[in-house]
This record gives sequence, C-alpha cells and structure tokens, in this order.
Amino acid sequence: MLKCFVVILFSFMIAQAVENPKLSNGILSIEYNQQMHSKITSTIPDSKELMNKYFPSEQLILENMTISDFTLDNKQERSTGLTLTGTYLGDNIKVNKEIVVEYLKDHPGFILTKVKYTNTGNNPLIIKGWINNNYNILPAADVEPAYWSFQGATYPDRRDWILPVKQGFSQENFMGMNASDYGGGTPVSDIWRPDAGFAVGLMETVQKLVSIPVVYNDPAAGASLNVTYNYPQLVSLPPGESIETYQTFTAVHEGDYFSTLTGFSKILQSRGITFQEFTPAVYESEWCAWGYERNFTIEEVVGTLPKVAEVGYKWATLDDGWQTAEGDWYLNPKRFPDKDADMKKFVDEIHNHNLKAMLWWAPLAVDSGTDLIKDHDEYLLLNKDGTKQDITWWDSYYLCPAYQPVIDYHTALVKKIMSEWGYEGLKIDGQHLNAAPPCYNKAHKHAYPEESSEKLPLFYKAIIETALSINPNAVIQICPCGTNYSFYNLPYMNQTVSSDPTSSWQIRLKGKTLKALMGNDSPYFGDHVELSDERADFASTVGVGGIVGTKFTHPTDRLEHKDFVLTPQKELVWKKWVGLYDRYTLSDAEYKGELYDIGYDEPETHAIQKGDTLFYAFYSEKWSDEVELRGLSDSKYMIIDYVNDKELGEVEGNRAKLNVNFNKFLLIKAVPVN
Repeated sequence: MLKCFVVILFSFMIAQAVENPKLSNGILSIEYNQQMHSKITSTIPDSKELMNKYFPSEQLILENMTISDFTLDNKQERSTGLTLTGTYLGDNIKVNKEIVVEYLKDHPGFILTKVKYTNTGNNPLIIKGWINNNYNILPAADVEPAYWSFQGATYPDRRDWILPVKQGFSQENFMGMNASDYGGGTPVSDIWRPDAGFAVGLMETVQKLVSIPVVYNDPAAGASLNVTYNYPQLVSLPPGESIETYQTFTAVHEGDYFSTLTGFSKILQSRGITFQEFTPAVYESEWCAWGYERNFTIEEVVGTLPKVAEVGYKWATLDDGWQTAEGDWYLNPKRFPDKDADMKKFVDEIHNHNLKAMLWWAPLAVDSGTDLIKDHDEYLLLNKDGTKQDITWWDSYYLCPAYQPVIDYHTALVKKIMSEWGYEGLKIDGQHLNAAPPCYNKAHKHAYPEESSEKLPLFYKAIIETALSINPNAVIQICPCGTNYSFYNLPYMNQTVSSDPTSSWQIRLKGKTLKALMGNDSPYFGDHVELSDERADFASTVGVGGIVGTKFTHPTDRLEHKDFVLTPQKELVWKKWVGLYDRYTLSDAEYKGELYDIGYDEPETHAIQKGDTLFYAFYSEKWSDEVELRGLSDSKYMIIDYVNDKELGEVEGNRAKLNVNFNKFLLIKAVPVN
C-alpha cells in the first residue's frame, strides 16, 4: 500500500514539474499554461496590455465537438523555440497534441506555430478542421475606432483593404473563392491600436484555403482573430495516425500593418519566393485606350497618339475589344480586316510616336460558343458537380491554370503578341485572375482538387518567363480588378496596379500595401487618374510613389458621358503632373511606410526617400495646423512645395514640425541645407 502511494505521489510530482513554458524574443513573449492555452505579451515601449488571460490558441475541430483543452505533459526548450506535448482524454477519444513554436532572429516580432495531432485512442477520429493562433486583443481606451485593420481577403464588393474595426465588426477573410470569380488574397489579418498592433496569418510558400477571421463584439473581451482551416471533406483519422496544421504566425508590432506585411514577405522570400528584377521600363507613365471602351475604332486610337506623346506619356495600351471573344483571341475583323498585317501596322503607329506598346488580355477566361471550347472542352475547370465556373464580367468560364495544355496555349499566345505583333507589354486583366476554384475535371488528373488554386502562380510564371525570353524589358502588369492581390502571384509580374480603385483612398492604401509586400521600390501603377477622386487626383498616385496613368480621349469622345475628353484646361493639368512625375520619379525610390500610421495619424501622411531628400505627401479634406516630418536627420532642411515650386521655410531634426494650410493634399520635399 505504501509502495503504491509513493508511486502515485511521484507521478503527481512529475506532472506538476512541468512549469508554464515561455518563449521570449525581445519584442514579444508567449507563455503556455497547463491546459496548453497561451498568452502573448509585448515589450513595445509605452504599449498597453494586449490580452488579459490565456486563450485556447490551438484547437482541433471534430465532426461534433472542438477540443481546446489539453493537459501539458512535456516541454523541450531550444534557443529560439519550444516543443510542447500534451494529451486530451475524453469519452472514447484520446488525442496527443504537439506544438512547435519558434521565432526567427532576423524577424523578432514574429512567432511561428505548427501543431501535430495524433489519434492515440482505439477508434477513428472524424476531423473537420483546426484553429491556430486564436486570441482576443484588448482595445485601447478612449480611441475611435477601437482598431484599424488590414484584412487580406477578396470580396465582390471590392471593399477597402484597410478598414476601421468598430463594435459589431465581422469579416471571415477566407482565402478561397468568396464569389464565383472573386477569391484569393494575402493570408494575413492585422489589427492595431495607436500604441501596438497584432497580426496572425499563414506562413506557407503556397496559398492554402484558410480563413483568418476578425470579429469585434464586446469591448471587454476585445477583438478576436485566428487562422482556421476546414478540410474540403471530413477526414477519418485512424488510431496511431497524425495530421499536421500548416505553419502559421503571430506578430506584434509598432505603427500600422506595414511592418507585418514587410516581415511576412521577407520570411517567405528567405524560403525561396523571389520577385522580378525591375527595369526602367516598368516605371514609365501609361496612357490607355479604354477611354473609348470596347467600341473603339483604330482611327480614334491612332488619332490620339500624337497627343499622348505630347503630354509626355511613354506607354500606349490597346484595351478590350481587339479580339473576337475571350478564349479564341482572334483579331476582330472590324478593326483588323487584314488580320496580323493590320495589327503589326497598328503597333508600328505606336512606335512611330516614340511610345511603347502594351496589349490588354484576359487569360484563363473562355466564352461559350468559342472554337476553344468546341475543340478543347477538356481545358475547362469543372466544379464538383461537373458544372462550369462562371466569370461574371465577361459572361465566360474558367480555364484550369494547373493543366499543362492550358499553360501551353497561353504561352503560345504570348509569343504571337510579342514576337509577331511587336508588343512590349501585357495588361493582364480581370478579377478572376487572383485565384482559381478547386478543379474536378478528371481529364486533368489533379492530385487533389485544390491543385488548381495552389498552382495558379505557376501559370503566371510561365507567362512572364515567356515574355522576358522575348524581350528582357517587357512589362507584365496584372490587374485583378478590385481584388486584394494574392501574395503568391506577385513574384510573376513586374508591375502591380491599383486595380479599378473606387476612391483616391484606395489608390493610396493599395500603394502602401503593395510596397510592403513587393519592396519599397516596387513599381505600382496608380491606374487611370479618371478613377480617382474628382477624376483628376494625380497627387494620390505621385505622393505614394505610384506610376501615373490616364485614359483620356482626344479630340472628341463619342461616349454619352463625355467625361474623358482632354480639354485644353485639363491638358495643362495633365502635362504638369506628368512633368512632375518624370522630374522626381518617386516610383523607384524608397517608400518609407514605417514612418506613419495610415489609420491614426492625422493628416494621412506618406514619406519617400530619394538620396538625401525626403518627400512627404499629406492628405486631408482641409488642414490648418502642424504636420510632423519624421525620418529626417539632425540637420537643417529647406521645405519646398514642389507642386507649386514654393519655399515653406526651414526645419531641423527628426520629427520637426511645420505649420501648413492646404485643401485635399500637400506634397513637399525636405532638401538638406548646405
């Protein structure tokens, strides 16, 4: 009896010996309790408490229950990580849980998490999914909104990527399809207060169909966010077998979301994701014939080219309407009766005006009734029930990007467009380009249906490699209309675009986002200025380091709205801004997104460094007060309103203050005084 008591007591002492494991990296700490719940604290100076309790941060979702409480059994500490094991024991269920958490020395604000669940019971487990990094973040007191946020999913209403989070807010942020032709995105959700921010997301080198929801209902509880994955169908896990989650992350940061996206991108770059090299051509200004829309005539477009060159644009784009149908891509006989010869003649006209030629194109779309469907219906992406997936804008269907004959068909078109017709660039356009639904077409012999989604970037890889093999200075612009760019597609384009912005605010926030993901000198096209506020807000593009563009018509406009005609008054404005763009070329300079908080700082401010000069852009409906000039050295600077060529005075030192008055915008440069 005494021996039995000693064994029990000894076992009890061992169980109690596992202290709460903790991992710290100088910016944040994560600590687990005996239920394997965790709590994160921040060491950011002057930041307030992020969370006031432990949360069931990693959970296993079964068919009829969610397991969130495990008994901590063991811990193994490493210099930059922890491995924890624990057990869940319930009615006819026994599950072992192993959590591996680590931080990276080069990115101390991030902690990476991966979990393995093993069925150690006697019966199969029916698994629905899992949850990682489940936390609630407390709001800061007396601040409205309680948080600002970056949420990386795509929705058909083309909502802002940067949103205030107020009580009652909820957004799922599913990385798959959220409408028939809207899906994908950057798998990160970031919420921040004025003092600190917190983010969770996916840290995999291919897109996975996770959700990263943000919900805020109760100020006492705070805003919740996590990474959730639901298997496409229920998984039966036999005894002795395991499943693993994807690697996910939590991050703590100062300022807005910019540092999170920058760190996320750099970590994945260190794992093999690389971006294109940027040649001078990708930074040049662009005119597009879309002002004439689909019913353009060749005479109209050619007649506008002299004015395009005179105003100062460097590229001319022929938009939608040159083709007979999406998918077939035959030349429209109304515009090109002599087919290839007429297209070559048209491109020559562009070149005769010292302009580079770009062609609009919507790959992966095919209209019903086309020769392509008649001859190759096996190219189609099919849903689980055998139906075709709609692309709503063109009333067409998806082609499967992971089927090699589809890739070959499109690369052959690139060769024709660039080698035979003479185009130097492609404007690849359409909301369906950001993501692909799962494909169930048996002819494709996919390893699993989600292969079509995961391998979409490889389709773009084939496109850009083909283009650059023909012309090393080719520009490949992908415009996934209104969608939040899929990070995994970005390596296979060399120019992003604000993608049909609904406001100047969207132009600016998209510029900041894409500079964070692709690099602070990455080429970002602000799209046609006619899509900005008052159809003339060049300042929003120039101020964030964007490339200026337009779709003006000249000398007349047959369309009913008549909004795009370049009148003599507008021409003066257009020439001025193109001249400013060419003079300062801020699009290839260093965007300093870490200096200002796009949500809480007033007025909204963006900064760009070029050599020893800093350029600042301020935006507000009306402002008459001080502005703060961050990022300066301890030197004297002359402040110049470079739009109006007007000196505003001298300042000295980092965070210098300057009294200014402006409506809408103020663009200034800080030039060192000798």
